[in-house]
Amino acid sequence: MLGQGKKPKSAGAKVDTIIGQQTRIEGDVHFTGGLHVDGRVKGNIIAESDSASVLTVSEHGSIEGDVQVPTVILNGAVTGDVRSDDRIELAAKCKVDGDVFYNLIEMAMGAAVNGSLVHRTEADSSVLNFDRESADSGTSLD
Repeated sequence: MLGQGKKPKSAGAKVDTIIGQQTRIEGDVHFTGGLHVDGRVKGNIIAESDSASVLTVSEHGSIEGDVQVPTVILNGAVTGDVRSDDRIELAAKCKVDGDVFYNLIEMAMGAAVNGSLVHRTEADSSVLNFDRESADSGTSLD
C-alpha cells in the first residue's frame, strides 16, 4: 500500500532527556544525544557541535533563548536565534522570533519565521580558511 513502511524523519532520533509540559527551566541547557521539550526553557540550548545531537520541540514547548544544535525539529515557539550545522525541520505550528542559520532546511506550510533565513555550509567556511591560510603563508594557489 501507498505510504506503508515510511517512517517520519525524526523516528530514528533517540530521546535521552524530556522536559515535560508542566516543567519550566531557567538557565542554559547543555546536552548531547536527544532532547525533547514539551515545557518551557528560559535560557540557551546548546549541544556539542561535533555530536549527532537532536533537539525536538513539540507544539506545547517553548524556548526563550538561542538554540545551537546540529539537528533541530521545531513545532513549538522559539524566541531567539536558531543555529544548526546539519538540518532544521520547521513543522506547521512552529514559530521562530529570531534568525535561523541552517545547512539544510525543511519548512512546512504554516511554519512562521520572524527573522532572517541564513544558509551556511561547512564548505564555505573551509574554502575561506584555506584561502586565508594561503594568503598568510605567502604561497600561491597557481
